[in-house]
Amino acid sequence: MPTTTPLRLAIILGSTRDGRFAPTVGAWTRARAAERTDWTVDVVDLVETPLPTVFPAFGQPPAPGTAELLAKVSPRLAAADAFVIVTPEYNHSFPAALKNAIDWHNPEWHAKPVGFVSYGGVSGGLRAVEQLRVVLAELHAVTVRDTVSFHGHWDKFDAEGDAVDPASNTAAKTMLDQLAWWAHALREAKAVRPYAA
Repeated sequence: MPTTTPLRLAIILGSTRDGRFAPTVGAWTRARAAERTDWTVDVVDLVETPLPTVFPAFGQPPAPGTAELLAKVSPRLAAADAFVIVTPEYNHSFPAALKNAIDWHNPEWHAKPVGFVSYGGVSGGLRAVEQLRVVLAELHAVTVRDTVSFHGHWDKFDAEGDAVDPASNTAAKTMLDQLAWWAHALREAKAVRPYAA
């Protein structure tokens, strides 16, 4: 039976570069999600929650301090019903810090939907999104078709952090609608039958 409990959305800010634009795009994304009544929103900023970059050998315990760093991120990803990844494009791909955060986790992604808000130059970050789709498929996540993309992002937001093109708000609604559909469907399915990875 469908539940009316709000969905839990984790918005992941994938850039850790000095002077990054991610907080502006992330705040705008959060505001679009917060306009709805079907989400509770948690922003996971990889600058505020850095993760180790050295993985333990297979079958070996992680280095001291690893568990403490993961504890600031992993439970939040596990609790999420859906994700929005906010990412720029670096060299036709996505940031290393984002890949690192993805790779530290596995069951946290299983049978959950992922949407994307990307930004960049001419491509608007879309090449990063295409590569993320392949990576997340390996982790049993479901990526929604429609994305939000900001081409030449520097002049796409006003001084208050609002997108200057109303079409961006329409694109965000479409993506969030698709994300909510999948999040409800997958949450209800998992309540009946655990996902087998």
